[in-house]
Amino acid sequence: MTEPVTIRQLTPREAREQVRALSAVLIDCVEGGASVSFMLPLTQERADAFWQGVAEGVAAGERILLVAQDPSSGAIVGTVQVILSQPENQPHRADIAKMLVHRSARRRGVGAALMLAAEKAAASAGKTVLVLDTVTGGDAERLYERIGWIRSGVIPNYALWPKGGFCDTTVFYRQISAA
Repeated sequence: MTEPVTIRQLTPREAREQVRALSAVLIDCVEGGASVSFMLPLTQERADAFWQGVAEGVAAGERILLVAQDPSSGAIVGTVQVILSQPENQPHRADIAKMLVHRSARRRGVGAALMLAAEKAAASAGKTVLVLDTVTGGDAERLYERIGWIRSGVIPNYALWPKGGFCDTTVFYRQISAA
């Protein structure tokens, strides 16, 4: 991939059609050691079931699903979600979840491009506060700091690594202007 990626929002139909491609990114990330809710071995069936649930959330208007595609091959190399559905006292807030970049596409600006697109999508949906968490000390933590997210704190022993053992998580937030 030598050209910049193309970032786009998937429709509910596209989300259902791209389950396998999204699963490939998720499986690659988990196999690479990412603590993103799944333990090894992550089977195709478990990954597909996760993305089918995400597609249902997209269809219900509860989340926005963005993908990064290699412009030459069209392959999905990254993804991020904006979770719009929040408690009734937090209609202005959204969570950023599952920002994933395939190992073959890392260090090329894909994560930053996905995050910028997620912020724009959240603003278009009327959201003004965004929240996310990520493994403490990882590449994603450095990315979020670099692009201006504010570090709120660290929760020790928050989750497990895919092979086992505790990892801490860092919580970030960002104030944005609604579109």
